Amino acid sequence: MLRGVEIRLAGRQAPVSAVVMHASLAFRFALGAALLALLLAACSGGGDGPAPAAAPVDAALARDLDRIERASMARPAQFEQELRARGEALPAGSAARLDVIALRGLLAARARDRALTEQLAEQLRNWPAGEGRASAVVASASVGASYVIQSADMREARKQLMAVSAAEVEAAAPVHRWRYHEQLAAVTSDTGDLDASLAHCHAALRLAEQIGQPWRRALSLVQLAFTTFRADTPARAREFIAQALVEAQKDPDPMTLNQVYTMRGIVHTDDGGDPAVVLQAWSDALDQATRAGADAVRALGLANLADYHLRQGHPARALELAEQALPLARATRSLSAESAARSNIGLAKIALGKVAEGRAEARAAITLDEQQGSLAYAADGWLDLGRFLERAGDLPGAVAAFREHRRARDRLLRDETRKLLLEAQERQDAEQRARDIELLNRDNALKAEQVHQQSLALTLWSALGGCIVVSLGLLYQAFRRVRRANEALAHSNASLKRQSETDPLTGLANRRHFQAAVKSLSGEGGLAASVFLIDIDHFKRINDAFGHAAGDAVLVEIARRLREAVREDDLIVRWGGEEFLIVVRTREGLFAPQLAQRMLDLIGGRPVQHEASEIPATASIGFVSLPVPPHGLRLPWESAIDLVDTVMYLAKSQGRNKAYGVDRIDAEDALSAAQLTARLESAWNEGLVGLQALHGPAVARTTDFGSEIPMSGSGAAASA
Repeated sequence: MLRGVEIRLAGRQAPVSAVVMHASLAFRFALGAALLALLLAACSGGGDGPAPAAAPVDAALARDLDRIERASMARPAQFEQELRARGEALPAGSAARLDVIALRGLLAARARDRALTEQLAEQLRNWPAGEGRASAVVASASVGASYVIQSADMREARKQLMAVSAAEVEAAAPVHRWRYHEQLAAVTSDTGDLDASLAHCHAALRLAEQIGQPWRRALSLVQLAFTTFRADTPARAREFIAQALVEAQKDPDPMTLNQVYTMRGIVHTDDGGDPAVVLQAWSDALDQATRAGADAVRALGLANLADYHLRQGHPARALELAEQALPLARATRSLSAESAARSNIGLAKIALGKVAEGRAEARAAITLDEQQGSLAYAADGWLDLGRFLERAGDLPGAVAAFREHRRARDRLLRDETRKLLLEAQERQDAEQRARDIELLNRDNALKAEQVHQQSLALTLWSALGGCIVVSLGLLYQAFRRVRRANEALAHSNASLKRQSETDPLTGLANRRHFQAAVKSLSGEGGLAASVFLIDIDHFKRINDAFGHAAGDAVLVEIARRLREAVREDDLIVRWGGEEFLIVVRTREGLFAPQLAQRMLDLIGGRPVQHEASEIPATASIGFVSLPVPPHGLRLPWESAIDLVDTVMYLAKSQGRNKAYGVDRIDAEDALSAAQLTARLESAWNEGLVGLQALHGPAVARTTDFGSEIPMSGSGAAASA
């Protein structure tokens, strides 16, 4: 599991694929450092205080603020003491005093001194009206958010920052605005709102360029690289981090370089290149943290090195490094670093055969993330745990972890994020609404013209009765124009609806369309239909081996094959990522297993052609026909999907390229069914659940996908 610095860029990865998450801490420290640096820009960027004629900030003070801001993560309490006397000697209401108070507030927050942080934030909130008032309000929000970020409460940090009005942000000095956007970029990235994060990243980068300090540009590029990497565009992220390194080397300091090297390690972890590049990046980051004397950052660096060795198959070395990181994280009260270290300790122990002990440690790390409100990290933590338990042979534990990952990811989608496709659809909605408004305005103009024509007609009628024919002609033309405008508006609305309910890559329906359409299949007693959940096997390996363009080609081709398998009026949905959901009305006899077998054969029967490559692809499928014998159980659609999701993960744990279907469940209501679903494998062994197993066609794996996976021949079905 990887993490970064102050504003939680942390992320989980496993060989361990969630690299992106724990990168955040390192960035956060950077952000912290960045935040401090802002002060300097405020000092050099112009006065904000209400003093009648703000004097130029003393050059020596400006240099000190810059030095302290850059190194703030190393010894925040010591630096705060150094600034205290300096600030008290400055004129009340001056821009320089505002900058010093804001910097002291950030240092106090970083040192976890709650009383002092609140005192300084209060001074900024009560700043007198005048030229510097907006800067003080924005600085106060940044100080308060910085404190709660230390406790990893991303939701509260976002709430405090968003309480500042847009007008106040725009009126603040550039340095305070830069700090504000940097914090929001990191916080929204951590809470899963990538669209908002990218917007704040670009705003911060523009301000950094305006301020003109290379290290600020470097930190803004680091955050932009991280958010871009999270948005699944690693090539672009590597471009941003290369630019960040160039900027950092123009005016180098240990903390800025630490953040750049940390992010360089993260964005190169999954690029299939030389692992030595990643190892060098982590080592350089750790060296810079040691030079700066920043123990919390050193803890993150050690945790990142542990993650690297997990990826390279060296669990003993990973365990050693993570155990060095844990006491440092606890001593500096860095919850993000502690979570990263504990997660890597747990995964390393599982890999070393201490499955029960490692599982408990990894779950404790996930719980810590959940308590901090970092749902994205918690979701990736469950995914990492499931993968390691699967490799260790603990298949029931792996299935349970995968189910928790699914639930966490769906909760994240519903409550805190809109996946990038949904975000794009929202933007389309906004654009379409603008077009609708324009059409409405045109319609109103036509109606106004119509009224004008009617008025003219009446005038002409009163003057000349014979002109009524002309007037009627004009009214007819106006009526035709109004009707055409209404038809255009109706057509635009229909087009908008289609766009908002269609996945742009595959052309299938999306979740939004599904939630509307599934109501027609559900009555008061629940869903009455056959439900299939299809997940492409080893899809990440396809992306890694052939590239993301090939991965997209596989998704498009699998969608086409699934259309071939079902009827035109069946509901087929791109459920998310590499998953597809199919709902059909037919529930007779052997229909569901026959359709599941047909889908296995169509998907795995032949490789996907992409340019010069032949890409082998298989899928794991879970299915059920409702109502289910022996009690005629019908379920709400959410429960039905949870059931087939669990069955699908069972198919994965049994070797993939399989379909498992529920043909019997000893439950009379949804609650009893949920209880059996939660322990599906044991309920199956006890005879409380009947499962039918189907096998896809044998598929030869290429060396790009690692070791060959043995599979049964097509059509071999068994009922358990």
